[in-house]
Amino acid sequence: MESRYNPAAIEEKWQKAWIEQGIDKTEENKDKPKFYALSMFPYPSGSLHMGHVRNYVITDVIARLKRMQGYRVLHPMGWDAFGLPAENAAIKNNIPPAKWTQQNIVQMRDQLKRLGLSIDWDKELATCSPDYYKWTQWIFLQFLQAGLAYQKEAAVNWDPVDQTVLANEQVDSEGRSWRSGAKVEKKLLKQWFLKITDYAEELLQDLDQLTGWPERVKLMQANWIGKSTGAYLEFPIVGSSEKIGVFTTRPDTVYGVTYVVLAPEHPLTRQVTTPDRQAAVEAFIQEVAAESELERMAEDKPKRGIPTGGMAINPFTGAEIPIWIADYVLYEYGTGAVMGVPAHDTRDFQFAQGNNLPIQVVIVPPNNDVETLRVTPLQEAYTEPGIMVNSGSFDGTDSVKGKQAVIEYAEKQGWGKARIQYRLRDWLISRQRYWGAPIPIVHCPNCGIVPVPEADLPVRLPEDIEFTGRGGSPLAQLSSWVNVPCPTCGTPAKRETDTMDTFIDSSWYFLRYPDAKNDKQVFDSARVNDWMPVDQYVGGIEHAILHLLYSRFFTKVLRDRPQEGAEGNRNLLNFDEPFQRLLTQGMVQGLTYMNPNKADKDKWVPTSIVNADDPRDPQTGEPLKLVYATMSKSKGNGVAPEEVIAKYGVDTARMFILFKAPPEKDLEWDEADVQGQFRFLNRVWQLVTEFAQQATVKETSIKNPKSKIEKDLRRAIHTAIQAVTEDLEGEYQFNTAVSELMKLSNALADATCKDSPVYAEGIKTLILLLAPFAPHIADELWHAIANQESVHKQSWLKADPDALVADEMTLVIQINGKTRGTIQVPAQADRQMQEKLARESEPAQRYVEGKEIKKVIVVPGKLVNFAIG
Repeated sequence: MESRYNPAAIEEKWQKAWIEQGIDKTEENKDKPKFYALSMFPYPSGSLHMGHVRNYVITDVIARLKRMQGYRVLHPMGWDAFGLPAENAAIKNNIPPAKWTQQNIVQMRDQLKRLGLSIDWDKELATCSPDYYKWTQWIFLQFLQAGLAYQKEAAVNWDPVDQTVLANEQVDSEGRSWRSGAKVEKKLLKQWFLKITDYAEELLQDLDQLTGWPERVKLMQANWIGKSTGAYLEFPIVGSSEKIGVFTTRPDTVYGVTYVVLAPEHPLTRQVTTPDRQAAVEAFIQEVAAESELERMAEDKPKRGIPTGGMAINPFTGAEIPIWIADYVLYEYGTGAVMGVPAHDTRDFQFAQGNNLPIQVVIVPPNNDVETLRVTPLQEAYTEPGIMVNSGSFDGTDSVKGKQAVIEYAEKQGWGKARIQYRLRDWLISRQRYWGAPIPIVHCPNCGIVPVPEADLPVRLPEDIEFTGRGGSPLAQLSSWVNVPCPTCGTPAKRETDTMDTFIDSSWYFLRYPDAKNDKQVFDSARVNDWMPVDQYVGGIEHAILHLLYSRFFTKVLRDRPQEGAEGNRNLLNFDEPFQRLLTQGMVQGLTYMNPNKADKDKWVPTSIVNADDPRDPQTGEPLKLVYATMSKSKGNGVAPEEVIAKYGVDTARMFILFKAPPEKDLEWDEADVQGQFRFLNRVWQLVTEFAQQATVKETSIKNPKSKIEKDLRRAIHTAIQAVTEDLEGEYQFNTAVSELMKLSNALADATCKDSPVYAEGIKTLILLLAPFAPHIADELWHAIANQESVHKQSWLKADPDALVADEMTLVIQINGKTRGTIQVPAQADRQMQEKLARESEPAQRYVEGKEIKKVIVVPGKLVNFAIG
């Protein structure tokens, strides 16, 4: 064994050995409890960044620990491989998306293997592989059969130059296309949706089951689902049989409705517009169509609107009220219309004031002069509960109770009904792109929408595609692929040319891992029900809403779908939630130069072009600030994992990432701390190699060592076992666990009983506790002390309660509250004994001699204080 720690040599050696030994393979022994450890799978961009490394190392420590604790562990990895970057690369570099993606997967797989992660690569999957997206398409057909997939017209972002649909993330803050720079328009296109709203209530209620999730993530999901209880009310349109439906959480204010507002794109807008208003309304509709949803909903932006000339009737008052359109009302949200109650809604108040619309007070504060308030002009909207006024037969009613009373009255009159509404909208899954899972539908002129038969799946992506970035979906332009006979009647028909949102692929991948190579079915239900739910899921907080919500939705839908050919009407899944525990790790931050005088997107200056001795903006010459900011290409502050590994080794990189910060907090990259972990591993190496070279100690019974030195060391050993175990099983405090390893290392270095069996126990314990954190050096050192089997096949240690009991305790001696020394007393000494020994101690004798003790305060096991005159 080398006397010097050489990470590169031992890491390559042990990674090969682990493959040969198959120690990372998923064990199927049902006699053992299961543990499913999962990191959110990456997009194959081509290179790992430090955020990836942090995510995967955290999960790896958990997986390694659980194997040592006697669990059968599933720890897989795959690739979220569909998506727009591959198409962009195809356009830019003239390389097929499949080839670009596969090259990146090969590169990133090698990088992951270099990290020494205990991943079962036999379970690997890629969402762009036909043997995966075949089952993505099969799941889509399950949604279709369940009535949960449908097609309807919906407003999309349309690039008029490139003639293509854009996702929201491809539209910048000024409403322009990310590629062409054109002002994006809103356009109605037929799109596919999944009815996630059918599961809104269950998705909300089942958050209570997720006791292992961070509270803030559950709150984010609850707010996204956005349950509201209120009323659906209808306002008849003057001169028409049509009615405008609105949802409100404040039916108690309905007598104060002085106008209604439609979304500009609402189908009724053109119907209610009078001839003299048509030109103005049409111009406004076009203007609003050019705005993004974010712009229209921005809180700090003035709300714009114009009258249509049409009128509606407030059925509660009988009054005719104007119908307006405004940019802040979106057709996709709620009913696409709102009732204006300016006296009791802040936004409505501002809108009414800006457009000289009537403001009618119908709620006044309790215990106030009602008559004065009902006629006094409001300075601002009154939005609190109160007493109903100007509300017909409801005058004098408490407004909270009035909500239900108004709903009951509306139901009786046929004007509305009670309703629960959700902010959550159905999930638009259509993408007019090539690099995604094709939607398995054929459009037949005779039969309409026809699902592709299961036997014909997968609907494969054609390879003879040209990428120009213009002219809509590339699939739609390939007539040989589009034109097919109808599967039902044989009539010439056309394939659906939309592909699925890539969130679809990641909404079920965790269900495929337990049975990743099954080519006969989406998965074997018995196998998946055995391994699921995921016991520990690790990923970024940026996925707190959509990915996690969609995964929960898919799980519930597949739980409700029957197994084909199963006896007893069994369903595909038998659990409600996919992820039992969730850890959202913080970001990795690097030291970054910034110019505080520049706009946000221009303020970051890459480290590589800055003179560190005199940091100034190369463009302006202004002094730069040095701050910690999330690592990214745009900021030029990233640290390449391969550079750190080449310099210090994988184990050091792992130890630093785990030690620097608790996993849920942001981690500030600091090379000095990396070096600190490298020095620590070198100290461990030195300790063990020196011990191994002695080779004189035979491990004997060490349960009851006799000497105080051995007892103290054994207590330090078992304190480390207990503390590290608690840190790894509770809130995953890896940083404090590493601190405990350092304490044990120091205790061993300071020990004067290096020929004792207790010292041998300490060396063995240090290696075993180190194994999940720094797996390569741990296996090397484990073999150095004459072990044959891998350290990762050993059982996790349990603290000996007897070893933790101290024979003695330290007692502080104080005189008049000031510490004057300490003494060791028997651990079992009672209060009287502690006082007696304190009186007899050298510090007490020295400071008390010749003086009167007025009072003695004993804090058992901690201190004795003598108050002297």
